[in-house]
Amino acid sequence: MNLRETIDLFLHEKKLAIAGVSHNQKKFGYLLFKTSREKGFSVTPINPKGGAIDGVECVESLTNLDIGIHNLLIATHKRDTKKVMEEAIAKGIRNIWVQNGCESDEALKIARENNVNLVSNTCFLMYAWPRGIHKFHQTLSSWIGKYVKETSAVQRTDAHGTNH
Repeated sequence: MNLRETIDLFLHEKKLAIAGVSHNQKKFGYLLFKTSREKGFSVTPINPKGGAIDGVECVESLTNLDIGIHNLLIATHKRDTKKVMEEAIAKGIRNIWVQNGCESDEALKIARENNVNLVSNTCFLMYAWPRGIHKFHQTLSSWIGKYVKETSAVQRTDAHGTNH
C-alpha cells in the first residue's frame, strides 16, 4: 500500500482512536480530538487518566480499545510513542498515523518491521478537509513538494456533505 492509500484509509474510515487526547483544551491532542469529531469521525479518545472529554468516555489504554477500531492516530509525547506503537501492534491495529512531532526512531522502526500502514512526519488535520491554518499549512506543503496528493479521482465527502 502506498502512502496516499494509507492516508485515504484514515479519511474514509470514520472510526478512529486517538492516543494522547488531553483533557486540557489548550493542548494539541484535544484539538485533534475536537476537530476530528467536527469532521464526522467517531473518535475514541485514549488517555491514561480516563474520564470523559466533551462527554466521550476515554479508554485508558489500547488494551481496552474496542476491537472494531482499525485506525489509530498517535499524538503522544515522542517518549511514549514506542510503547503506544507496541500496544497497537499487539492489539492488531495496522493503520497508524503518528502525528508530526510525535515520532520516535524506535516507534517508526517497529512499525516498519511489523508491516504497519504508516503515516508519519505530517499533520492529520492538514489532510482531513482542512480549514484555516491547516488549509494554509496544506497549501504551503504543496508549494514545497511535501504534500502527498491524491493519486486517483476519488471523491471525498466531509461530515457536512461537501465534496472535495
